[in-house]
Amino acid sequence: MQILQKRNRREAPAGAAGGQYLYYLQNQIAKNVLKTMFFTTKKMTAIFSAVIFFVALDRLLKVLAEQGFKLNLVGEILKFNFKANYFIAFSLPLAGAWLNAAITAVILLLVYYLIASGRRGERAAALSLSAVILGAAGNLFDRLKYGYVVDYLDLKYFTAFNLADVMIVAGVIYLIYVLIKIKQYA
Repeated sequence: MQILQKRNRREAPAGAAGGQYLYYLQNQIAKNVLKTMFFTTKKMTAIFSAVIFFVALDRLLKVLAEQGFKLNLVGEILKFNFKANYFIAFSLPLAGAWLNAAITAVILLLVYYLIASGRRGERAAALSLSAVILGAAGNLFDRLKYGYVVDYLDLKYFTAFNLADVMIVAGVIYLIYVLIKIKQYA
């Protein structure tokens, strides 16, 4: 199997010297690929670890909120207290079993795109999709277990939300940013 691009194959001299040259180029390319994969993998592991940390923190905060823990975070503007959200994002009035099925279908579709992004080496897209998927899965877990989503950040004049909602919104915003950047360079 040749891993060299056609232009590199054309530059190689004919005969035994050409074979040595191709062997050398293949080794150099393989070393660079492995080096890039190592540093990229290390960086992505740290980023995905942060995403997993936020999922765990969201679960912990939901447990605290359910147990009645209350706190004024920013005066009367932002409070930490339990709110049951029977609807979808930003308390939009949609609910029911069909909503759970639709959310599950969307999560599965996003997992498919996550796998495809990973295979194409699109790390930024994979990161943003991971945040969206894990945030949505955390809220779906609440929906299936309790019949509502546990919200605990109460923003005055807005709505109650949780860290999973923040992960979803941040993931979508970052994904849009990534897609715009890809389109600019395409």
